[in-house]
Amino acid sequence: MRRPAVLLSIAAILLVGAAFVVFVDRQPRSADAAAPDAGTVEAAPVSTPDLPAVSSPAVGALFVEGTHYCTASVVHSERGDVLLTAAHCIHEGEGGDYIPGITFAPGYHDGVAPFGYWTVSDELVAPGWIASSDPDLDVGFATAHQAGTTRTLESLVGANLLATGTPYEQAITLTGYPDDSEVPAVCRNTTSKQDTYQLKVDCAGFPTGTSGGPWVTGQDPKTRLGTVIGVIGGFESGGDDPDTSYSSYFDTDVQALYRQTTARL
Repeated sequence: MRRPAVLLSIAAILLVGAAFVVFVDRQPRSADAAAPDAGTVEAAPVSTPDLPAVSSPAVGALFVEGTHYCTASVVHSERGDVLLTAAHCIHEGEGGDYIPGITFAPGYHDGVAPFGYWTVSDELVAPGWIASSDPDLDVGFATAHQAGTTRTLESLVGANLLATGTPYEQAITLTGYPDDSEVPAVCRNTTSKQDTYQLKVDCAGFPTGTSGGPWVTGQDPKTRLGTVIGVIGGFESGGDDPDTSYSSYFDTDVQALYRQTTARL
């Protein structure tokens, strides 16, 4: 299970380059997530900053109380401030609530936040995750803002495009921040079908903390941006084995969450 220890303690307290969006229609899992029309939205390109060779500027670590515990990434939106992660990174699931006090550090490495820390707000997960911690709905969106910054997050770091209804087998780049590391783990491999609403990939070295890490296809070697088709999460909260990761399948439920997030900006 990739659910980090810091979230368990929080739960106890609470209980006491050019980017676009591509949607391919597929039957939704839940009746409460009606699918909007498919569409494509273009975004402006961005220059890649001076980061370690393995790092993508649009991928970063999520922090609570100064400790990074999960991973998130920037996906394209008109307002340029939408984050994608696992639902369990921002909401405790059945019987719980949204996790307060989260910040995001894009491109984080070696204790350095090259673009600073961004306040995470407007968190949104599916009703099925809130009601029953449905592993097929372990996907969440949020927005990120930084006081005193006039530029948008996306204009600074770029954004991956978001795709739904894609094939189960695709070559991806997987990125995540292990709890015990100050640099991201990166792996390239081909995904496979775990079941109808779950993807699987074998990548060594993705333990606790990598939840929410994006599964990116077609990553440009210069901008390090591409198309995100999954995030570490889902089955076993992303996997009990650090060498095998899972993702909820991105279908019309994810499409609906994205549309809800961008519509309330």
